[in-house]
Amino acid sequence: MGDLRTTRRTPRRTARAAWRAARLFDGHALHEGPVLVLAEDGRITAVDLTGAAPPDGFPLTDLGDATLLPGLVDAHSHLVLDPLRPMEPQLTGDPDAAVLDRAREHAAAALRAGITTVRDLGDRGHLTLRLREELAAEDALAPELVLAGPPLTRSGGHCWFMGGTVDTAAEAVAAVAERARRGADLVKIMATGGMATQGSNPRGTQYTPAELRAVTDAAHALGLPVTAHAHAAGGIADAVAAGVDGVEHCTFMTPDGVRLDPRTVDAMAEAGTFVGCTVVKPRAGMPDAVLSTIEPYWRNQAFMHARGVPVVCCTDAGINPHKPHDVLPGDLAYFASQVTTNREALTSVTALAARACGLGDRKGRVAPGYDADLLAVDGHPLRDIGAVARVRAVVRAGRPVTGHVPGPAGAGAGARPGARASAQAEAAGEA
Repeated sequence: MGDLRTTRRTPRRTARAAWRAARLFDGHALHEGPVLVLAEDGRITAVDLTGAAPPDGFPLTDLGDATLLPGLVDAHSHLVLDPLRPMEPQLTGDPDAAVLDRAREHAAAALRAGITTVRDLGDRGHLTLRLREELAAEDALAPELVLAGPPLTRSGGHCWFMGGTVDTAAEAVAAVAERARRGADLVKIMATGGMATQGSNPRGTQYTPAELRAVTDAAHALGLPVTAHAHAAGGIADAVAAGVDGVEHCTFMTPDGVRLDPRTVDAMAEAGTFVGCTVVKPRAGMPDAVLSTIEPYWRNQAFMHARGVPVVCCTDAGINPHKPHDVLPGDLAYFASQVTTNREALTSVTALAARACGLGDRKGRVAPGYDADLLAVDGHPLRDIGAVARVRAVVRAGRPVTGHVPGPAGAGAGARPGARASAQAEAAGEA
């Protein structure tokens, strides 16, 4: 399926700027320094590896012994969710103003951690679209937001409290049209149940193949990609056959445990279906039934990657206390330990994630013509992937970001000492 392009563009900036660092990861490869990056009007105009000085009119920021990378892309987040509270009561009870305020705070926390693009895959009442409009009107320094709005789900189904209930093909097609009219960038559908909604069955499907096909056909006719939340093996197969552009979680649950279906994996590899690998880590206190799913989950993610499926490391930020909205750098280190090399992991949260979000023509690379979204970190992330959490500087559309949270990402805004996760929600990446 390749790059799922969107048409929105970064607002033009008037300032020129230059940055020098000891080395560069450009989204695909590492270049030992020195490196000089020039930007104008929020776009990169040149990348120099010769040690040359910047031209006149380009103020230089010398980052010293740092590695410069593209800004990170979190392809699965939930800005409206307070990670310290259960999902259902906050989304059924909190007023819009409170939800908007915390979504704004969560976006800011992500940006300070070097996450310059956030794809939100489930809000309430399209509030993230309102947030994006407000941030644009203010010319605020914020991540690029790629938005799905409320996910499509059955009455009483997984995340019904986000407000995207549709029970027939006709209702689903109408909901797709509404999202296009409102300005959403993609459609998300809950193809299976989930663990974080009372009464929902993650091993069961929520929609028929015909209903899934109706959604993908309607969305693609309007230029919108579709990604499907899917834990159950049958739901994954149905979603892939229906032509979805991505599958979130992709757990391959069956009544007998986690069982990967190689035929479905091969179909995904052939179609270029993106997998949103929401990072889950084993933790003390998890029930054995939950812990037993984690090892095969990671084994399956590694198998899909090896078979050529584009597997994107992402977070499901907001779903529990272990998932604050700045957690991607920490999650990336665990992803690299389970699925890929450090270089491939870095590509997964830059160039590959940008493609999954429809922004591969201007995000996820440090190259001329791309947005000047940059992350500078202390250390050498190909040798030590944990260096990605040691933020030295963040640049968004050519503008410096201030107010960095010190210490490892994921331990700053949103996380509090002693916070305890829901074991079930932590097990699967739920929304």
